[in-house]
This record gives sequence, structure tokens and C-alpha cells, in this order.
Amino acid sequence: MPLLYVTDLAYPARGRRYGDEDVFLTSRLREHFPLALCHPLDAQALLPAGFDAIVIRNSGPVLHYQQAYDSFRAAALAAGTPVYNPLTGRGDMAGKQYLLDLTASGHPVIPTVDDPADLALLPRAASYAVKPKQGADSIGLTFTPHPDCAPGEFLIQPRIDFAYEVSFYFVDDSFQYALYAPDPARRWELVPYEPTPADLAFARGFIDWNTLDHGIQRVDACRAPSGELLLVELEDLNPYLSLDLLPAPVRESFVTALVASLKSFIHSSKS
Repeated sequence: MPLLYVTDLAYPARGRRYGDEDVFLTSRLREHFPLALCHPLDAQALLPAGFDAIVIRNSGPVLHYQQAYDSFRAAALAAGTPVYNPLTGRGDMAGKQYLLDLTASGHPVIPTVDDPADLALLPRAASYAVKPKQGADSIGLTFTPHPDCAPGEFLIQPRIDFAYEVSFYFVDDSFQYALYAPDPARRWELVPYEPTPADLAFARGFIDWNTLDHGIQRVDACRAPSGELLLVELEDLNPYLSLDLLPAPVRESFVTALVASLKSFIHSSKS
């Protein structure tokens, strides 16, 4: 079951080491699968090479190579090539529209609109976060007391004085671990977090909403002043995993779950 593993080992992620994480993961996956690595810009050209699945991992924000990614995605769907995560994700994989949809449906998410004319629909705030609807990795993020942006092109959210950010990591629908940033100003200085049953119910609600049968997902949330968790992002394309911060038994458990998921995914793709 040969795999093509898509990563940008040299991507300069702030506060994260993409290359180190993928060197570790590929070293462990190679124990179970024949495996080749490629840069995201080379993925489409390798589609005909006969891989049983293409695994997209730390490939960097898609907007840096949007045209190439769109072309790869269309070619993979046309060829029926199994891509992991599957290309049917409803979270960040499909853009940021889901934040608007979840707001409209009353889910526990940071309230979001995409038109300054709808500002009254948001909780009153001294400042608002404005970011491109097709953005990623905080690219283009600004804060302003008076949002004035083109309707439909930007997301507008109240700037929340949250206590901390926390991320929940899943393989398929199975919770693996949680990490949080005790200092809101240091997003990627993470430590292990022990979630409560209510925390897990919150995170699992978004995993269920996304309806992916297989894949790695990261549910990013913040602890609001009221004490409740609010969704920040549902990362279902290439979430960074911070594996280097985990205790060894948790890291090994994650690898075991990923191997089982990939084998199940390949088997179901051939059925």
C-alpha cells in the first residue's frame, strides 16, 4: 500500500517546525507502508504514479499555491485518487464560509459576519478582528474599531478577551489529545490539557458536524470570559499536530491510531 506524503519540509512556520514533525511521522509510517515524499507543487504530476493514497500533511497555507492546489484537487477527484484527509471536509478545507454557517445555525463559535452592514448582528465590542475569507495562518488579520471592508470578502468577528486557546486533536472520530496555550499572546507555546467531559462534547460536536469518515482534524477553541468554549477554527486539511510536545506514550498512541486509520481508509477506497 504505497503512500505519497505531501509536505513542505522547508516552510517557515512561526513557532512550529513542520519539517521535524513530518520527518518523525514519515519515519514511523514507513514501518507500515512504502512511502515517498513530495512538495505540494509536485503532487498533481505524481497522481498517475500508482499510489494507494495521497496523504496531505504540513503543506503550508494553500493560498500560497492556490491555483496549483485547485488543479490538484480537481485532478484527484476526476481520477478517483484517494486523498487523506478526504476532500469532502466542510471546515478550513473548504474555506471560511463554515464560520458564517455555524454562526447562523447557533453553534458555539466566535460570532462571524462578512459584511460591515451586519455589524449589529455581532456582540458589541471595542475592536473587531477582520481577516480575508480565504486567509490562513493569521495572514491579513487586522483589528479595528470600525470595520470597513468589501462585503463578502472578509470575515468580521468581535475581538474577544479570552482566557486561553485550546486545541483538540482527533483521528477519524477518536479523540487523541488536547493542548493549550496558557498565555493568549503566545499561541504556539503549548502544554498538555486535560479536557473535561463538557470540553470533549464541545469538540466532538464539530467532528460530527464535519462528517469525515477518516482523517486528522484539529478543533481550535478559545475560553470566553463567560467560561464557555467558542470555536476558532476547524482544521481539516493539514493541521499541525505539535507531536514534539506530547509525552511519548501519547505520541505513540497517535501514531498507532493514524496507521489504523490509513489502512482502513485505503481498504474502504478499494471497496
